[in-house]
Amino acid sequence: MTKIDVISGFLGAGKTTLIKKLLQEALDGSKTVLIENEFGEIGIDGGFLKEAGIEIKEMNSGCICCSLVGDFGTSLKEVISTYAPERILIEPSGVGKLSDVLKAVEDVAKELDVQVNSAVAVVDASKCKMYIKNFGEFFINQIAYAGTIILSRTDKVSQDKINQCVELIREHNKEATIITTPLAQLDGKTVLETIEGADKLEDMMKEMLEHVHEHHHEHGEECTCGCHDHEHHHEHGEECTCGCHDHEHHHEHHHDHEHHHHHADEVFTSWGMETPNVYSKEEIDQILTALDSGEYGDILRAKGMVPSGDGTWIYYDYVPEEHEVRSGKPEVTGKICVIGAKLAEDKLAELFRK
Repeated sequence: MTKIDVISGFLGAGKTTLIKKLLQEALDGSKTVLIENEFGEIGIDGGFLKEAGIEIKEMNSGCICCSLVGDFGTSLKEVISTYAPERILIEPSGVGKLSDVLKAVEDVAKELDVQVNSAVAVVDASKCKMYIKNFGEFFINQIAYAGTIILSRTDKVSQDKINQCVELIREHNKEATIITTPLAQLDGKTVLETIEGADKLEDMMKEMLEHVHEHHHEHGEECTCGCHDHEHHHEHGEECTCGCHDHEHHHEHHHDHEHHHHHADEVFTSWGMETPNVYSKEEIDQILTALDSGEYGDILRAKGMVPSGDGTWIYYDYVPEEHEVRSGKPEVTGKICVIGAKLAEDKLAELFRK
């Protein structure tokens, strides 16, 4: 099975930088073929690729995503039969529609042992608004069909401009992972894992909820207060407030129903957001302390990783009345996750958005 990754983006968005990074840091030693569809742009220089032992099938005859879909199919079959690659990276012309490229690949995939593995759009954060205005459907099409959107030049523009760009993208694609951390700060393997769908905020939230769910079963009917894996709760004995903010209320809530055993997912909900915002350790400390106030719901657990202003990243873990803030490796974008009962989601969004 040959995996096919399509990397789109307008001219000058930074596709070449991304492809070099993937080839050098994540795909080195793998059998990868790059198909470039040049449309007046300078591709990666041949010397670099030859050194990396990667074959190129150059297609300079026009735009694969419009009139030459047939020719593209023939070329793709030829590449697969000649090189039997593990992976094909397709860098389509910067002015084509991503949906047309994907359709052309899918048409070939019906006849060959290949699968569309991912669709990526590289977007210049400094030009996002202007491109939507001036190039409308072509630019929006790249955003709308991408599974991962990589913002380039995020180290060259203001925080407001990055946030504005993320908002504009979300109007056309609510599901895609948006990488807002400058590529130079990330390892190519992390970028590839993200493109392939790993490490989404939803997965982090699901994992945390499952952890709560397992704990809930261990406690059985006696406790639904969400004191999860907290040995410290039992050391404190009766006076403990760690995760049992509303202990009595929870039990009353359960007696109101005919059966006493609730599943964790009926009691606990999760809220999360991805953000390019930068925070200081002091700000995160204040936010986590605020979670103890009861104003945001009965918070059981919170965790996340966010960029600070100096290129380092802040990782934090919270359980009621106790939290840890430390440094960690750069993530593709900031992630924030909160789990608890009766969450005040609007207030949480306000608290973390600064």
